[in-house]
Amino acid sequence: MKLPERVTLVEVGPRDGLQNEPQTIPLAAKLQLIDDLASAGHTVIEAGSFVNPKWIPQMADSEAVFAGITRRAGVRYTALTPNLRGFERAVAAGADEVAIFAAASEAFSQKNINCSIAESLQRFTEVMSAAKAHNIPVRGYVSCVLGCPYEGDIPPAAVAAVTGELLDMGCYEVSLGDTIGSGTAGSMQGLLDVLLARFKPAQLAVHCHDTYGQALSNILVALQNGIATVDSSVAGLGGCPYARGASGNVATEDVVYMLNGLGIETGLDLPALIRAGNRICGALGRRTGSRAATALDLKSA
Repeated sequence: MKLPERVTLVEVGPRDGLQNEPQTIPLAAKLQLIDDLASAGHTVIEAGSFVNPKWIPQMADSEAVFAGITRRAGVRYTALTPNLRGFERAVAAGADEVAIFAAASEAFSQKNINCSIAESLQRFTEVMSAAKAHNIPVRGYVSCVLGCPYEGDIPPAAVAAVTGELLDMGCYEVSLGDTIGSGTAGSMQGLLDVLLARFKPAQLAVHCHDTYGQALSNILVALQNGIATVDSSVAGLGGCPYARGASGNVATEDVVYMLNGLGIETGLDLPALIRAGNRICGALGRRTGSRAATALDLKSA
């Protein structure tokens, strides 16, 4: 299949990237990051998560984040919502869109959200009803699509079943999460062979972690199969809790560098993204996880 002419990058750094950081991150730094990302050309930014702060303390200030955002025309500011209470908080805070999350692995579902896959999907029905009443778009996530830390390999049919449930209940798109980053170009192709027999490429996105250094190759396979929405995190923010010291989310800068090389439009300014990543890394006291940013910074030094 022909590569997409344009790809939308869903920036998950402010939520998925920051939520694992152990230190308290100042609200001003979070707001600066979101503004920097919008300035760089992002049109979809996952800005927060309305989960119980007992479980994700870093996201406890999500109301304040949404209240403090300098909104830009054409940018959707989204939030993760695990249940109806989270959805109500997100709507009250002014989220433009919400996301719900399920898993393709029973063991991961039990460990992560303390319920079965079927129970998790049942919980989302009231969220979907409320979203429809408020005219709020809902995106779905499926975790562990290419491997689980507890079950190992996950059958593509299991991923297809959960994806179908999320789409049937009203999600406009489902993001396929390689949560532990163990997928390869081969396993990604095998998964998409099954999914694209049932679903359209426009209904799917990919969310690849780079734990094993395979994220860009897995994304390229998705592009070759017509998928044109990719999740990424500036500076590679976000670790993998199941592989000590390993990188987590693929770096936005690295994805953009690859897409630029393929002649695919993103609307993103790579130097501005690098500056955004460097600024938040400075606030966190860490180095960027983006190889492209590191190389280009050294080149321009």
